[in-house]
Amino acid sequence: MDPHAYNTLILSDLHLGAEMTHAREATRVLKENRFDRLILLGDIFADLNFARLTKDHWKFLGYIRKLSNPKRNIEVVWVEGNHDHGLANVMSHLVGVRVYQDYSWQYAGLRHVAIHGHQFDGFQVNNLRLSKLGTSLYLQLQKLDLKGKPVVRLIDRLNTRWLRMSSKVASGALAYAHQHGADRVFCGHTHEAIHVQRDGTHYYNCGGWVDSRLTYITVDQEGVRIHDYSERVNDRDSGQERSEADSEFADFADEAGLLEDAEYESVGG
Repeated sequence: MDPHAYNTLILSDLHLGAEMTHAREATRVLKENRFDRLILLGDIFADLNFARLTKDHWKFLGYIRKLSNPKRNIEVVWVEGNHDHGLANVMSHLVGVRVYQDYSWQYAGLRHVAIHGHQFDGFQVNNLRLSKLGTSLYLQLQKLDLKGKPVVRLIDRLNTRWLRMSSKVASGALAYAHQHGADRVFCGHTHEAIHVQRDGTHYYNCGGWVDSRLTYITVDQEGVRIHDYSERVNDRDSGQERSEADSEFADFADEAGLLEDAEYESVGG
């Protein structure tokens, strides 16, 4: 039996290149679901260092490229986050999708808007250099942490709570939705999947793919749902395959035409 077809599937904060990312599981979610639109809601990369990408990370990107093939009739949207800032042209060439600062669409008589959410995080906006330094230290700590990354996971949770990031982003997103006449607004950034309703406007955060709770969002005629991914027995750490990444990149780059001396038309927005 074919899986139920959703109007839109949204996932964010995969942080490809980070030791804790669950790229294999995210790819499985995309393969196991049918949808007319896929929104990658920012921070798909941990940083701009592609040398950190493993085989599973390249497989995820390769599948995004397959989905973006016009023959599949699926709209693939990449909304830029703070970690993948500046990748618009690269992504346009690499996986064939358009990159937005924010994205809106109409469905079931309602206006929807998707924006990563770091725009509503005052610390991130006002301390850009410090935030980048923290990201670098965070990635290094992942390499030194124990199995299961308990220290890094604890720091991530404490950081979110200390800065009260979730409530700040929710409030900012709801105000943004009100200003733009949106009925529903979707964000990432906080790594905490939640739903908040205020004055008839709904805020959804689709969580992330670097902690113990892996979540994504779907939109259909029945409404909006936050899904929890259940890990399988054969899910394993993609960091074990880092040595295979170079050949995987070569295959992917050749398929994407990145190894050819050709000019590309940018569709980045």
